[in-house]
Amino acid sequence: MRGSEFRMTSCIRSGPFSVTLNLFQGPSLRTLERMRRERDPCVYILASGHYGTLYTGVTSNLLQRLVQHREGLIPGFTSQYKVHSLVHFEMFGDMERAITREKQIKNWHRQWKINLINAENPEWRDLAVGFGLPPLCPPGGRDGS
Repeated sequence: MRGSEFRMTSCIRSGPFSVTLNLFQGPSLRTLERMRRERDPCVYILASGHYGTLYTGVTSNLLQRLVQHREGLIPGFTSQYKVHSLVHFEMFGDMERAITREKQIKNWHRQWKINLINAENPEWRDLAVGFGLPPLCPPGGRDGS
């Protein structure tokens, strides 16, 4: 590290795959390139804000799914409650394991999900910014911070 640089990283491990990302800058370029050209099963958690409404989903293309959620192209829960901030994700080697994990997390109590997010992303930063997506406007609802 040079001078006053500060680096905060998060490492997500699942089976034989792991993703290390700088929470201020996002995943490495190599990881982004791999995600753009391959279908990578992924479980993700979106939030409406810090300790806000949560949504858990699974996809084989995280970047595309994030854009769909943010643009309101997927009608339903995330559009209705403005749940667009990526606060947690886990990569998997196959879709079957990703779906199993999604179901596991969906059956968890809310506090367990909050604990999972806080373990890797205690400030609830929008991790999608690290993938090159623009930052979201701060939420104006009751849970916004």
